[in-house]
Amino acid sequence: MIIEIESILSICPECGGNTISIQERGDTVCKYCGLVVREREVDISHSGIRAYTKQDKDKKERTGSPISILMPDIGLSTIIDRSKIKNPDLRRAAKWNTHLTWEKRNMLIAITELKRIGGNLNFPDHVKKSAVRLYKEVFKRQLLRGRSINGMVAACAYFICKEEKVPITLQEILNEASINANIVKKCYKILVRELKLKSTHVDPISLIARYCADLNLNINVEKEAITVLRNFIKRNSVCGKDPKGLCAGSIYLVAKLKNFKVSQKDISKVIGVTEVTLRSRYKELLKNISFNFKE
Repeated sequence: MIIEIESILSICPECGGNTISIQERGDTVCKYCGLVVREREVDISHSGIRAYTKQDKDKKERTGSPISILMPDIGLSTIIDRSKIKNPDLRRAAKWNTHLTWEKRNMLIAITELKRIGGNLNFPDHVKKSAVRLYKEVFKRQLLRGRSINGMVAACAYFICKEEKVPITLQEILNEASINANIVKKCYKILVRELKLKSTHVDPISLIARYCADLNLNINVEKEAITVLRNFIKRNSVCGKDPKGLCAGSIYLVAKLKNFKVSQKDISKVIGVTEVTLRSRYKELLKNISFNFKE
């Protein structure tokens, strides 16, 4: 049955002429009248061929790198090899082809900076991609005139981290950003105002697990600290309070009641708050929460 189908399709139904296959496009066309008999065929000529060395893999490779938004040109750029061009006019045209436009140069700087910050802070891939999409929207709205590229990149990264509930604080991004903290904060305000975005608060509960792991505290302390902090947030307003301070106070409170030896100095150093803030949040939690710990 397959042989009969192949024999029928090898003859043009329009003029009865022979057909030829164009492998680059996956089409089967008539070589006399040009009728496209079949299109978008699947290339199975390389199926089942194995490569055991890197040389074999490079030789048999049929596709390039995957398309990614984390590349300035999405991985679809064209590079002209000038070494084999002898015509001077074509060599000059190929040279000008290597020059980047302002848009491509801007995206190259922004994506490179985002990858650096994301690599140091271990951003998930979906956070990086969402931050790039948000930055492209900022560039499209022409909000970068007179403003720092690196500052806007850091602002986009911080907004996406809050939106995706990734436990990364603003201070950590500011420590990695190669720009002044005040510039990043101004860019963030412009980002939220001009794009009419809804700015969410960092959930301090999402930071507890990370800080407990850094302090080498067991899972019981982590669970009780989350319970204490969740009950405190339900009963009291935490507007204007640093999420890191709330985490520090709840962890220190639970560790002290559970008789775990961890000092205020260690907690303050790991979480990044002052000991004064830690004690203030500790006293607030102690006054407003009733405890029922499981031994």
